[in-house]
Amino acid sequence: MMQWSQLLRRYLRRIPPGSGNFTQDLDKFLPGNKLTLLNTGGEAFASMWEAMESARHTIHLETYIFYSDETGQEFADRLMAKARQGVSVRLIFDSIGSMEMDPLFLTRLRNAGVRVLEYHPVAPWRSNWAWSNRDHRKILVVDSRVAFTGGMNISHDHAPRQLGGGDWYDTHVKVEGPAAYELDRLFRAVWFKESKKWFPLLDYPDQTPGTSLVWVAANQEILHRHRIRSAYINALRAARREVLIANAYFIPDRGIRLALAAAARRGVAVKILVPGISEFSFVWHAGRRRFSQLLREGVRIFEWPGSILHAKTAVIDGVWCAVGSYNMDHRSLLHNLEVNVKILDCDLADQMKTRFERDLASSREITYEKWRDRPWMDKQREKFWYLFRYFF
Repeated sequence: MMQWSQLLRRYLRRIPPGSGNFTQDLDKFLPGNKLTLLNTGGEAFASMWEAMESARHTIHLETYIFYSDETGQEFADRLMAKARQGVSVRLIFDSIGSMEMDPLFLTRLRNAGVRVLEYHPVAPWRSNWAWSNRDHRKILVVDSRVAFTGGMNISHDHAPRQLGGGDWYDTHVKVEGPAAYELDRLFRAVWFKESKKWFPLLDYPDQTPGTSLVWVAANQEILHRHRIRSAYINALRAARREVLIANAYFIPDRGIRLALAAAARRGVAVKILVPGISEFSFVWHAGRRRFSQLLREGVRIFEWPGSILHAKTAVIDGVWCAVGSYNMDHRSLLHNLEVNVKILDCDLADQMKTRFERDLASSREITYEKWRDRPWMDKQREKFWYLFRYFF
């Protein structure tokens, strides 16, 4: 295994000139990982199915949405097949996120040997029912060695158009190495907390298949509720050249807004890609309430004109990257279980930046002059829905 000091020196040598100093959280990063960017549902699902097929010991799947549509059926068939082969298969799904799941679909999974945990079942008659606390994470771990995480749910919304899917704009990442084991530990922590049943993980991997530094940032512990947000703010404060963010539900709190504005004022090129349309119009209107403040400070905002944008990604100075389930809104900050992988990898940053630049070129930029003159009724909708930002 390559020593941490060697990997750190390699990372420092590859930082582009003029980039910020992102070493403030280095003690939280795990070295020796290999990452593969998956930019479409077609790519992500195919890679996930391939990994599931290779499983010899365990498959752990945690998701906010698991629909019993064509994509969900494909995942279910593969989970059941591996369970029948003797692989230990566990599934965590969120009760509200997966409300459209057919109960018979769930029965089939259980009968095939898949262990299923429904996160915070819809049960308003229970005194301890926490309707607002949801499991919004998307994690798949195979044999504690290969993992996937990002913004994609188990739903036909993310499937390619040629297969009848929605082809949503989203990003997943395949993780091989120590960070995959860390994602498995997060899965087990939720399983144990909700079911009170403990299970051992496989031995910690002794191989380092790559050179990426990865911090698996989660917010499930009460003391670390703001961990993902803090990592974003630290990175924004360190930025010296460029900040690129794509976020599905962009309703940033005051701290994030101030960090973005401060970066723009010191000459950093700050560009944010937001949805041009949304499946939740009230969230879309609320998110636009604070555009004026950011635009005045020099932050550039672009609207994606294509399919629904569901990604939660960032690239800063061609060095620091983020992929995960965390939206820059109050629900992710205060209520949901979320996970993001923070990555120090110049090659992956280049790939993500290439996609950003291509997509920004196809998007509509919102200028301050045009924004100031938008219809009066739009301004009233934004003000109204912004009042409910803590509850979306």
